[in-house]
Amino acid sequence: MKISVYKNSQELGMNAAHYVAGLLNEAISAKGKARLLLSTGASQFDTLSELVKEKVDWNKIEMFHLDEYIRLPDTHIASFRKYLKERFISQVPLKKVYLVDGEGNIQDNIRKLTNELRKEPVDVGLIGIGENAHIAFNDPPADFDTKEAYIVVDLSEKCKMQQVGEGWFPTKEDVPMQAISMTVYQIMQCNAIVSCVPHKVKAQAIKLTIENDVTNRIPATILKTHAKAVLFLDADSASLLESI
Repeated sequence: MKISVYKNSQELGMNAAHYVAGLLNEAISAKGKARLLLSTGASQFDTLSELVKEKVDWNKIEMFHLDEYIRLPDTHIASFRKYLKERFISQVPLKKVYLVDGEGNIQDNIRKLTNELRKEPVDVGLIGIGENAHIAFNDPPADFDTKEAYIVVDLSEKCKMQQVGEGWFPTKEDVPMQAISMTVYQIMQCNAIVSCVPHKVKAQAIKLTIENDVTNRIPATILKTHAKAVLFLDADSASLLESI
C-alpha cells in the first residue's frame, strides 16, 4: 500500500480527487467507460467536493456506493443516498447510478444491486476507514470469508458513536441497529482502491491499520494486501505513525 500524507484535509482532498480522476480517465481511454464506487461520511467531504471539479467524462461513468442504513428514508440527514445525491450525483452528469436501498424488500434490493455490480469490475473504489478501523460497515470482527457482494450487518457501539460524533444522529439510540454493507471480499475486487482518511479522530485507526498484520479484528488491514491501493492521510490522521 502506498501512503501519502498532506498538510490538512483540504490538501488531501485536492490530491486524492486528482488521482481518482486520473484513474477514471485511464479506464475511459482504455474501454470507453468506467465504474466508480464511493464511500460517505465526514471524512469524504473534501475529496468529493474536489472530485466533482475534475475534468472527467462523467456521462461515461457508472456509480455505486458502499452502504446504507436499514429502514432509514432517503430524506433523513444521515441517509447515504441523500448524502451522495446532494454532494455528488446532482453535481455531475453520470451515465448511471446504483444506490443501496435500505427500505422495502431488503433481500430483493441486494439481489438486484448485486446483479448490476457484478456485470463488470469496478475500476476505482473510494474506501474510507472508520474510527474502529471498519471498511464500509464491516465492523470488527469483520467477515473476511463471505463471497456475497452485500450483507446485512449489526452496527457496533463504537460505530454508532462515530455517527453521533459526526452529527448525523442526536444520540446513539437514534442510530439504526443494522445496515446493508458491501462485503470485504467485494471491496477487494476493485481494480484500484483509494482510501481518504483525514482528521485526528482517525489517527488510532490508522496506527492500528498500518502497524498490525492483516486481521478481521482490524478490518482495514486487508487493504494492505490489495495490489493497487493508496492511502491518503493528513497530518492529523498520520500523527500517531512512527514510520511516517
